[in-house]
Amino acid sequence: MALAEAPGSFGLPRGFSQRLRTLSLGSVPPPALILLGIISVQVGAGMAKHLFDRLSPTSAVTLRLVTSAIVLGFVARKALRNVLRDHSRRSLATAGAFGLTLAVMNFSIYQSFARIPLGVAVTIEFLGPLAVALAASRRFRDVAWALLAGTGMVLLAGGGDDLDMVGVAFALLAGVCWAAYILIGAATAKRFSGTSGLALASVVGSILILPIGISSGGTQLIDPELLLIGLGVGLLSSVIPYSLEVEALRRMSARVFGILMSLEPAVAALVGVALLGEVLSVRQWAAIGCVIIACAGATLGDRRQPPPPGA
Repeated sequence: MALAEAPGSFGLPRGFSQRLRTLSLGSVPPPALILLGIISVQVGAGMAKHLFDRLSPTSAVTLRLVTSAIVLGFVARKALRNVLRDHSRRSLATAGAFGLTLAVMNFSIYQSFARIPLGVAVTIEFLGPLAVALAASRRFRDVAWALLAGTGMVLLAGGGDDLDMVGVAFALLAGVCWAAYILIGAATAKRFSGTSGLALASVVGSILILPIGISSGGTQLIDPELLLIGLGVGLLSSVIPYSLEVEALRRMSARVFGILMSLEPAVAALVGVALLGEVLSVRQWAAIGCVIIACAGATLGDRRQPPPPGA
């Protein structure tokens, strides 16, 4: 019996093969892309935390930064060939500062992951972008969002949950760096086209963290199995979410993007439960909820462009 349509590629009906070819990121709803990107980042963080039994947090973040820099450098290789010739010293210094921010931010959050639950660390870190949004605001109601976020921090700090204060301090430092990432990343995006600015910053960040990682991990950093896991962490934490967010930003507003990104602490907490067995208390979940609502509320009336993705 003959097929209703002439065979296409691989012997499939032509209409079916054409439909397969049309399936792409462009056919996925933008909110789904953002959610997938958030899940990718946090699963990557969970995988990295699993490495802490075999590698120090410093060595794990070194693997993450180096592998993501290699992938991003390969993607932007044509633009990077003439980067020194095509850009001023000031532009290169901006990208260098962006790379330093990336290195310190990732180093700090990995040190925090090693000491406190994943969801708690990401919640505290989220105070960075929230502070940037509130600092630029001229609306009185944003005071309420700031107070709500402060309530969340009080719940975390005063809950009697025996949180490691060093881990909390590292998460706060990561939040400061995230705020700097938004500001310096915006300046970098204006001076470099495409992914070249992020790729250059990733290379700089990797070079800065590499000596510390080598001194901490030694020959473990060339273990094939650990290198493969590090590659997976780099892809999940940087390359995949960056690609998804860029596609989503083409088709959605800055406000919706910011509101959806506010879900990240909750996703981090769920990944912590699912992958790491980090069961949180009711007080900690309430604190996470306060920060999520504060971030969403502060973003709701913010009509500025969102920060460049990919941190």
